Amino acid sequence: MRFSERTLRVCTHPTTLVMLAAAVALGGCTKKEAAPPSPVEVVVTEAVQKDVPIVMEMVGQTKGFQDVEIRARVEGYLDRFFFTEGAFVRKGARLYQIDPKPFEAAQAQAKANLATVQARLDQATITVNRLTPLEAQKAVSRQELDNALANQDAARAQVDAARATLDKAQLDLGYTSIASPIDGVVGTTLVKAGNLVGRGESTLLTTVSQVDPILFRAGISEAEYLRIARRAEELRAARGGETTTVQLLRADGTLHPQTGQVEAIERAVDPTTGTLAVQFTFPNPDRLLRPGQNGRVRFEVEVRKGALLVPQRAVQELQNLYSLAFVGPDNKVAFHNVKVGPRVDGLWVIEEGLKPGDKVVVEGIQRIRDGVTVSPKAAAATPVGSGTAEPATGTR
Repeated sequence: MRFSERTLRVCTHPTTLVMLAAAVALGGCTKKEAAPPSPVEVVVTEAVQKDVPIVMEMVGQTKGFQDVEIRARVEGYLDRFFFTEGAFVRKGARLYQIDPKPFEAAQAQAKANLATVQARLDQATITVNRLTPLEAQKAVSRQELDNALANQDAARAQVDAARATLDKAQLDLGYTSIASPIDGVVGTTLVKAGNLVGRGESTLLTTVSQVDPILFRAGISEAEYLRIARRAEELRAARGGETTTVQLLRADGTLHPQTGQVEAIERAVDPTTGTLAVQFTFPNPDRLLRPGQNGRVRFEVEVRKGALLVPQRAVQELQNLYSLAFVGPDNKVAFHNVKVGPRVDGLWVIEEGLKPGDKVVVEGIQRIRDGVTVSPKAAAATPVGSGTAEPATGTR
């Protein structure tokens, strides 16, 4: 190829040579490869293996050991009540007074009637005693004696009726003073002084509840009941007949200081809810628990031998699928689905997909993806306490 003299002069011009050198230098810079990114620093931990007690947790409400409705059993005007609403009352403590004057008058009338008919009976008895020997001597007719005996029987029946009337009058008078039938906490009064009570019905005045011990009632599904019943027999046999202790978590999340036990299980499943009612008993000496409070009971149903646990924050959940970020010997990350069980002391039991010694990421999961290389840093040891597990929420 031939170049003209003019072309050669342009190419050999000093300015042109400088521009060509700059272009060559820039071209060389664009071909240089970028430095690889540094590995992401993450915090990892190894699975913890230990025996874990598994507990069942049930939601329910407290109920008085006895809830006694205090009602007016006679008709009358309420004079006053003698208790402090919401306070503790002893058995026999006076609660209400209904105006007793009408009942005192009825009692007096019944006593007078009884005295009258008793006198008639006494007179009839004297007559019978007098005529009996005379009739034997044929001094009087048999008809006269029979009439005397009939009058005696009638008088005796009148005495019995009058005595029954007196008993009822005394009973009604006793009902005007209303006392607590049990030791317990009394509710607020539903009827104030001056109101007419007991007309046509036994008016509800208040309720007294025995709260020491106190009952806790909860419902359990059929499947859970069958599982618990089987495990309870195994645990009882392993403990030599000892019953399972039950803990009560109050509405504020605090633990009731007294442990309880199963009191009774309902005889049949409720067809409307498909649940079986279970009743527990708890000592309540300070009477802090009151009927109607919400809470949760929990008790041990089994022990997982050699369970594998990881911190809860290491478990990722997406559409009911649970996964862990595993770090291999080459520091590369691999995400795998796992099956989780119950939680205990801030850890999660992994039932499938985890082996002893596996390392999982607990911090920095959001900054990594499958297959990346990381710079692992060991996490601080997670303390494992008593091992009281939260209940499993089903198969995942």
